[in-house]
This record gives sequence, C-alpha cells and structure tokens, in this order.
Amino acid sequence: MNETSHIEINQSALQNNIQFIKNIIGPNCELVSVIKGNAYGHGIKNITPVLNNCGVSSYAVFSAFEANKIVETNIKYKRIIIMGDADNKGLEWAIKNNIEFFVFDIERLTQAIVFAKKFNLKAKIHLEIETGLNRTGFTKIELKSVIRFLKENKNHLLIEGVCSHLAGAEDIANYFRITKQVSKFNSTLKYLDKENLNYKHAHLACSAAVMNYPKTIKSMARVGIMQYGFWPSKQVKIAYLANKKDKTDPLQRVISWKSKIMSIKKVEEGEYIGYSNSFLTEKETKIASIPVGYAHGFSRSLSNQGKVLINGTRVDIVGIVNMNMIIADVTNLDNVKKGDEVVLIGEQNGQSISVASFSDLSSQLNYELLTRLPNDIPRILTK
Repeated sequence: MNETSHIEINQSALQNNIQFIKNIIGPNCELVSVIKGNAYGHGIKNITPVLNNCGVSSYAVFSAFEANKIVETNIKYKRIIIMGDADNKGLEWAIKNNIEFFVFDIERLTQAIVFAKKFNLKAKIHLEIETGLNRTGFTKIELKSVIRFLKENKNHLLIEGVCSHLAGAEDIANYFRITKQVSKFNSTLKYLDKENLNYKHAHLACSAAVMNYPKTIKSMARVGIMQYGFWPSKQVKIAYLANKKDKTDPLQRVISWKSKIMSIKKVEEGEYIGYSNSFLTEKETKIASIPVGYAHGFSRSLSNQGKVLINGTRVDIVGIVNMNMIIADVTNLDNVKKGDEVVLIGEQNGQSISVASFSDLSSQLNYELLTRLPNDIPRILTK
C-alpha cells in the first residue's frame, strides 16, 4: 500500500551543493557532513550513501543512536563524530567501533578512559572548548587540569580534534559575539600548542561561518544546512550574491515533498470549511482534500496561510490544518481530479513551493521544518 505522501531526494542537486561547499572551504580543509536531526529531515540512511558517492567520507551526528544509523548503511567512511549525546553504553559502543566523539566535561572524559582501558583501544576524542555559546565545552579555567589528565592518559586516547560551536554566525546582529568567540578559540589553540598538546585537527566553522567568517575555516569544517541546498539565513545568501554578477542561487534544493488529491467536492456559499469557524466561503467553492497534516510535519500554523502546487498552480490551504489532512481551494482549476499530484515542497510545471515560504508563513526556521518531517514518510532517490 502506498503512503499518503513521499519525499524525493535529488542526487544531482546534492552533488552540486557538495562541490560548491568544497570550493568555498578549499582543498586543505576536510568537509565533515553534518547529518544530525535525521539528516535535516532528508533521512540519514537514505542520504548517507548518496553523500558517500559525492566524495564525502566524514560525518557528524548528535547522538550515538544516529551514529549507529550510519554504520548500519555499511558505507566506507573516514570518520563519524558524535557531537552530543552518548551515555556510558553509547561511549562504550563508540570506542569499540572506532567512532569519534566530543568530550566537554570531565565525567565523559574519565569514562572514556575507563572504556579505552577495558578494551585496550584508544578513544578518539574531540576536545570541545567553551568560547561563548555557554552550552557545553571546557572553560579556560578547566583546561589546565584537563590537559594534565590528557597527558597522563595519552596511551589510551587520540585527540582527533579541538573544536567549538558558534552562537549564530548566520545573523549580523551576532557579529561582535562571533568575533569574540573566534578570537577566544584561536588563543586557546595557541595555549594548547604551548602546552604541547598533540591534536590532529581544529574545527570551528559551520555553514554560516564558512560564508561569513572565512577565517574560521581550519583543517576541518562541519557543514550541515547548505549541503541540502538551503542558506543558513537570507542575510548569508544576500552577502554572498552581493558582489556577484550572476545572481543565480548556486545551491540547489535536494528535497521535494509530494502527495495527491484524495477527494474533491463543492461547498456552497456561506458555509464553514473544516474544524472551527476559521474559513467561511464567500462563493461556491471547490475543495480538494489532501492526506497530509500536522502529524506529517505540515504545521498547524499554516492553517488558512499555506500554499501547495496542483497542476502547476499555487493554491491556498483553507480551514484548519488537521492531524492527517489539509484542504486546498481548487475553485479556479478546471481540470483538477482525484489522484492529481500535490507538491508541498518542490517544483511543478515551472512553479515552486520552497521550505523558506513555509518558514515565512509559520515562523519556523528551515532547520525546524525540515527536521519535523517524520521518518516514516518514504524517501525516494531521484537523479
């Protein structure tokens, strides 16, 4: 039986975006593909093999659970980095399976050494530095004792990287805070070098930073949203295109989301459509029911605001978005019929519905809307 909607993953678009990013970061910087949040809604197991075919071999995820999803694809990879959650069971699994992970407190670092000794393996760690995001990471005050601990246990670990997170590089309003973070990170690296701490890589840059703050591009860069064809913000896109003669967007959207018309009927003038009294017909109205709702990631805040494409025409969503259904006003479509394709995100006959348009209407970030797309919506690879 067919699902009520499906998501298409465009492989050539992904290849285009990866090449664009590699051109930006340069040949001496290792691209680490960030595929947390189920690959920003694209599906970890679906997109990782495609990324691999695009020449990507290093990946970053949030949790040990996500890291295991990559392992289950059986692709050949250079590294997988867990940036966030890994309990003791997760750390044990990571060390046994050669998976790298951030360390940001002494408890995790201590436990990593315990497991490394247990299995006679070296824990591959990335030392996270607190530079001003004030979330996770070692402060400068903590570093002195951490360095001593690392040196005492150097036979049981490899410091694959020193890293930090930036606090909103996509927004010029954060310029002072970001530059302060960059300065603090660089001074910390100098301090670690002075202490003769042997680490392989330094990484600070995210999608927004590789564009807005090129000095953050070290020997590695963790890039997420841009590889999927989305700019971190309008500001980043405008800043990049400002001095370019060709204003064509160099990024291509990888994702499309499609459904179909489930039924069509006419509603008389002066009748309410759907739950509540939010939409009253002002004339006889032809409506199409579409089997997608907020349970599928189509936000309820798009009630009476959202748009979809049917037969190459942008039509309005009317009434309240239900758990499993939305209703479109197709009064002006003459040849519309049950089973016709409905594009929720993507292109149809030269028209497009973007994730950004969803975000503008629902006050959601690109990131939020994408990651809310349920994993049980089938992902289909296209060329």
